[in-house]
Amino acid sequence: MLCLPPQLQAEVLHLTSLHWPPYSSQNLANQGAAVAVVRAAVEAMGHELEVDFYPWSRAIKLANMPNAQYVGYFPEYGFKTDKYLFSSSLGSSPLGLVEQKLHPISWVQLRDLNQYTLGVVRDYVNTEELDAMISAGVQKVEFSSSDEHNVRKVAAARVDAAVIDVHVLNYILKQGGFEGLASRLQVNRRLLADKQLYIAFQNSAQGRRWRAITDAGLQKIDVAKILHDNLGQTP
Repeated sequence: MLCLPPQLQAEVLHLTSLHWPPYSSQNLANQGAAVAVVRAAVEAMGHELEVDFYPWSRAIKLANMPNAQYVGYFPEYGFKTDKYLFSSSLGSSPLGLVEQKLHPISWVQLRDLNQYTLGVVRDYVNTEELDAMISAGVQKVEFSSSDEHNVRKVAAARVDAAVIDVHVLNYILKQGGFEGLASRLQVNRRLLADKQLYIAFQNSAQGRRWRAITDAGLQKIDVAKILHDNLGQTP
């Protein structure tokens, strides 16, 4: 049997993620669009990817434990931090507000949203300005454990709108038990942002090494095509 020299032997990148279809889920083909992108990039560099799925808060916690096998988590929006090293972009995430069609909300500047109560998922990064308003207590919010809960809250008028990725909303509304809500809900005409998705690597020697490997792999693949081909999955 031919053995590769040590420097060419395939290694395994261990990352954590969450159930966030169509971007990431152990229940989807290719484990979701974002996972498909990362796997293609890692394999383009001769390595392998293994992803373990957890609730979001736990996924982040496990990726930060010293001496753990994980060196990062994804998909994440970029934010200012010394704790993580962000990869190159895995693709874009249109971030909007789901609202009732009969009661759309109206805003021009972000502070106009202060008159409404918004649903947000606990521990998710939204936009820098919105998160600052939430932290300062000027933006009224209700926290939920998932996007699905927020969609139901909007439909039941428990909140005026909820922050959500447009592709995630489209996926949710195709799930069993949500089909009846599709005719009543819509994305607000104004997007909050077109965010980029990243891997958040540990700010460590291993994190720096794997970020360099992954970034080099991302340059070798068609990120937009892989993302597009995997975003249309249904439950």
